Order: sequence, then C-alpha cells, then structure tokens
Amino acid sequence: MTQLLDLPSNRDEAWRWADLGGIAAAAALAPVAAPDAEFLDLPGAKLLFVDGVLDEARSDLGPVTLGPVTLGAVDAGDHPLGRRASHGWTLRLAADAAADPVQVVHVATGRENHVAAAIELADDAAVQVVETYVGAGWSNRLARITLGKAARLMRSIRLLQAAGFTSLREEATLGEGASLVTTVLGAGDAGTRIDGAVTLAGEGGYAEFGGALLTRAEQRQECAVRVRHAAPNGQSHQLWRAVAADRSVASLAAAVEVARHAQKTDGEQSLRGLLLQRSATVNLKPELEIFADDVKCAHGATVGELDARALFYMQSRGIPPARAQALLTRAFVADALDRIGDERVREAFAADADAWLERAL
Repeated sequence: MTQLLDLPSNRDEAWRWADLGGIAAAAALAPVAAPDAEFLDLPGAKLLFVDGVLDEARSDLGPVTLGPVTLGAVDAGDHPLGRRASHGWTLRLAADAAADPVQVVHVATGRENHVAAAIELADDAAVQVVETYVGAGWSNRLARITLGKAARLMRSIRLLQAAGFTSLREEATLGEGASLVTTVLGAGDAGTRIDGAVTLAGEGGYAEFGGALLTRAEQRQECAVRVRHAAPNGQSHQLWRAVAADRSVASLAAAVEVARHAQKTDGEQSLRGLLLQRSATVNLKPELEIFADDVKCAHGATVGELDARALFYMQSRGIPPARAQALLTRAFVADALDRIGDERVREAFAADADAWLERAL
C-alpha cells in the first residue's frame, strides 16, 4: 500500500518516526457522513471546506479575498507529501483587510484529499487565522505563507479529526520585521505529522512555531520543524509539549539553522514530553546548525512522568487521583497553549485539551 501511495521510507532520517502505515490506512477509509463543524464564537470571516472544497453556503468571507492557487504561489519541491496537492486556494489580506479573526474549518469525509493553500499578507498587514480539522480520512495540506515587511500573522491550528490522518506541510517566508506565531494542538484521535520549514528572509524577523501533541491508545503524532535564519537580528522560539498515554507515540524534532551572515540571531528550543504510562513513548530531537559567530541559541529536551510528590500532596488535600493527574497534565500543556494571544481562542484550545484528558485519564 505504501508503495502505491509513493510514500517516503522510515529509513530516511527525516521520516524515521513517521506513521506511514497510518497514512496508508487513512487513505483507504470508506466515506463517512460529514460531522458537525461549528465555528468558534468569534467575529470575522468564516470559511468551511469539505474535502478541500469551499462550502459557499456555510461560509462568510467578509473582507477576505479568496482565489485559486496561482502558478508559482505554492511550490512543494521534492516534499513527498506536499507535492501530492494539485489544487487549492489563496487567501490574500491587505494592510487593513481583517481586523477580526479569520476562521477556517476543514471537514474530511473519508479516503484522501490533498489541497494546496497560500496565505499572503501585504506589508504591515496583521491578522489572526484559526484553523480546525475534523472528520475522518487522510487530510493532506500544503501551505505556503508569505509575510511582507512588518506583517504579523498569528495562526492557531486545532487537529481534532476522529479517525484517519492529518499531515501538514508548512512553508513560510518572513520579510523584514515580519512576525509569525503558530500554535498547534493535536487533541483528536487521528494520526498526525506536522512538517514545517520557516525562513526568516528579512532582517529583524520573529517566528514562533510550537504547540502540544496529545496521544493515547495506539495513536502516533509527530512534528518535524526547521527554522532557518537567513538574515541578521532575527528571533525564533520553538516550544513543544507532548503527552503520551497507553501505548501511543509522540515524536518532536525541532531544528534551527543560522546562516553565516545572520549575526545577532536569538534562537530557542524547548521540547518536553510527559508519559502518563510507561508503556507510552516520547521521542525528542532538538538540533542546532550555526554558521554565524555572534548568536544566542539554546535548546532543551526532557521526558518524564508526573511528579509523584505533587500527586501525593494533592491527594492528601482530598483531590481524587484522576483529578490530580488531570490538573498537573493541564498545567504541563498550558505552557504551550499560553502562546496564543487571543483569550477566546486560548480558552477554546484549553477546552479541547481538557476533553482529551477526560478520555485519556
């Protein structure tokens, strides 16, 4: 099956932890009824895609301009999953186009769908994009993000598919003084791969790319993100948290590359994993490639279990064991979700994490 799908091999270092069998199984899922897909209670544009096709009747574009992907706007290169996308859409925002959040809901109804997307922000534009994935099947997305000078994009992604697989290939290029903050929460039951490549092409760029992966049962989730500093005075932060229960596997690989002329770079990585049972697995791989000599870069990676002393203390104060575990785990995950600037969106993500905890504990 994997050969027919032309998937990469686990022998490749970049795909050593990838759930290729899960992708093949998701691509073969029979069609299912479209689940309810409710938008968050937020003002602003609302876009609903079913298997990659815009449902105009249930969408409200507002001030957003949505068109087809233009030739050259999205180029997957040799990426084995991203190059499968053959159609899609482009979201363009001028400097004063969207004061309110833009919501995008992706509904999958079985089998596989491959979609390319481009998000283009003009100079000085600022917008918040909230994306949600629900349903079943293989949802494969290629996104090319281009930020003009001093543009600011805050992107929050909820991966809530009940079955199948969600794969995201993210390509972002930041202009001078541009800012990109991306927070991902994997709290569904589908397999996941998040594959990111962020380039700070302009001086003084700022990038955050992180989030939380929550796995249970036999589930596998993975992220592999590389941030490249190609200009001086850039800052980047990759903060990821993974919680694994039962026999599940969560894998985090984060890399920072600093070009020779990208002096005054400040790069930070924080990868932490939490095992709810010792039968679960968390893989961590931080990586630094520094070719400049005037930089400040650091990374940390730890895997552990819930603090037994904290659990004992809470139980001695009358808190039931399951509740004590949930509170400590919630605090661990909140470290990543607190990066979301909008309180309403942050609370929605926290509610998703709480719902996962109720199922896992």
